[in-house]
Amino acid sequence: MPTQNLSAEERARRIKVILFDVDGVLTDGGIWIFPAPAPSHTTAAQAQEMESKGGYAIHSANMVEAKGFHAHDGSGISLARLGGMKCGIITKRISETVALRARDLRLEFVYMGQAFKMQAVREIMEKESISLEQIAYVGDDVIDLPVMREVGLSIAVANARKQVKDAAHYITPNPGGHGAGRDAVEFILEAKGILHEVIEKYIDERNPIAKSMDIGQGGM
Repeated sequence: MPTQNLSAEERARRIKVILFDVDGVLTDGGIWIFPAPAPSHTTAAQAQEMESKGGYAIHSANMVEAKGFHAHDGSGISLARLGGMKCGIITKRISETVALRARDLRLEFVYMGQAFKMQAVREIMEKESISLEQIAYVGDDVIDLPVMREVGLSIAVANARKQVKDAAHYITPNPGGHGAGRDAVEFILEAKGILHEVIEKYIDERNPIAKSMDIGQGGM
């Protein structure tokens, strides 16, 4: 069956990798600036490296960028792994806060400073030996459109821009930063027919696999 004729559920059954935008998807889009020590060398070095590539970040020596994340999305990452999928983020901004959250969630793919997100997608495809049809992407703004128009399953959060919703195969019930990432994961697992099974694995104290996949302390 031609891909364009597939339903969202049929597309979801093929997914092996779920990729998320950060601002407006895993957060509510708010960006908080606080007086603080300079960013770590790692983040500062990445900001300098990406400056000519379209990414942007705070370069101030006395300010730091903070964001708020939702615990339900963290649980969703664990559920996705138990369902046999890998997860990652692709974002234009460069942020130590995002790097910390990515490490906490043990994400397999972390791409910051990405002005043209399909470049990261192509790299992931090569690393994992997968096709576009096996990738889902969750976005909220027009920078996400090039990826959403190409991948197998495009998902827009409930408060995404109209252009993004128009390009999506599925729209989450919840807005970005309020469990939309979890909505995306559960939709895919439900389409695969394994959501209930995965949840039971996750809450089974006898299951060592669930414990080994748990995210960092305080992430739930």
